[in-house]
Amino acid sequence: MVELVDIVFWPCPMDFKYKDVRAMKDGEIAVAFINGAIRTDEQEEMAHLLRKKAQMVVAFGSCSHLGGIPGLGNFWDRETIFETVYGKSCPSIDNPDKVIPQKVSKVPEGELTLPGFHDTVKSLDQVIDVDYYLPGCAPPPYLIMKTINAILSGELPEKGAVLAPAKTLCDTCSRNDSKPEKISINEIKRISLTKADPEKCFLAEGIICMGPVTRVGCSEEGDGRCIAVNMPCRGCFGPPPGVKDMGAKMISAFASLIGLEGEENMSEEDVEKLINQVVDPAGTFYRFSLPTSLLRRKKMSKNRQ
Repeated sequence: MVELVDIVFWPCPMDFKYKDVRAMKDGEIAVAFINGAIRTDEQEEMAHLLRKKAQMVVAFGSCSHLGGIPGLGNFWDRETIFETVYGKSCPSIDNPDKVIPQKVSKVPEGELTLPGFHDTVKSLDQVIDVDYYLPGCAPPPYLIMKTINAILSGELPEKGAVLAPAKTLCDTCSRNDSKPEKISINEIKRISLTKADPEKCFLAEGIICMGPVTRVGCSEEGDGRCIAVNMPCRGCFGPPPGVKDMGAKMISAFASLIGLEGEENMSEEDVEKLINQVVDPAGTFYRFSLPTSLLRRKKMSKNRQ
């Protein structure tokens, strides 16, 4: 494998420079695997540059594919984030003058520049054209190798495909055998405060698991990597085919499971009490997918859009 490819740009482990990429001919790079969501001027500039220089672009990982955990920042904007991080909301910061980062700062030695910080986190395909998607946080080695082999052999699916199995995690989960025919949740538990039974379906125990709306493939075995270590699925592989908004789909599915055992109808007070046990609904149901969901972001004032 090593003799078949040359790495021409990989700034994390090796000392490549942006100027090296700019000097390349358009299309000189066979494939660009681009990881990370897009939030800054620098990230957007590099995405456009690599798209120009590469024949093929693969969105590599959850952040590039869906927006990822950084995408939860879309519930705020640049101003409120900076107020929190550099202002009074952060007790560990000693910043009485409330100085915030500037794109250009003058110092005795000259000018210092920082990339502009955008209001909105975007997935890679919201900025440039993407050919394929390799999901996961992080993508598993076996899928990376399958993708490289498919590229080298020319046996790729249609453009726009997610290079992972099309089933949901629940379809292949070994805990399906323990799942009752009808699940009725009367208490919502947090995995950090619960000793989960390693043989039972998480949802049947009242623990939120994103398996019903998450694509399988994070491990070669049927169970996902999290499930294998007795943790519920968080949704990093994104939605299976046919699901546009995995957060909304999971909320709908989860709502159908809520009910007090032995009671057909619940009072509004009972429902509210159960719902309030979901401590962080946004972070639970949209942990990886907010920027590519139907929500995208919290509405901003007109002068900031």
